[in-house]
Amino acid sequence: MAKGKYQKWLEPEGLLLLEGWARDGLTDDEIAKKIGCSASTLYDWKSKYPEISEALKKGKEVVDYQVENALLTSALGGNTTAQIFWLKNRRPDRWRDRPERDRPESGGGVTIVDDIPDADKVD
Repeated sequence: MAKGKYQKWLEPEGLLLLEGWARDGLTDDEIAKKIGCSASTLYDWKSKYPEISEALKKGKEVVDYQVENALLTSALGGNTTAQIFWLKNRRPDRWRDRPERDRPESGGGVTIVDDIPDADKVD
């Protein structure tokens, strides 16, 4: 790796490319390959050069909002899987996988019967 290769990526054009690749959904590993360095080098650059880190964050943020909007649209359109996912992540206080009987704050409401007699037994 040539010394100072990172400098190209600190220029406005380089930062715009990084942001665009992140916006296109490329991972950091894929971006590192595109710029001709290892993933560990890119991680090092991200920690040393805030401009690089910010360009990648900015690009990823756009995609995250697009996915969030698509998920919301799908949930509002009646997709029950999207609705469940949305509620579990946005309202974990009210929508979770733990059954009510396992919640310490639960006042009851669910009765568990562990010992059900066999149907063919006669008392």
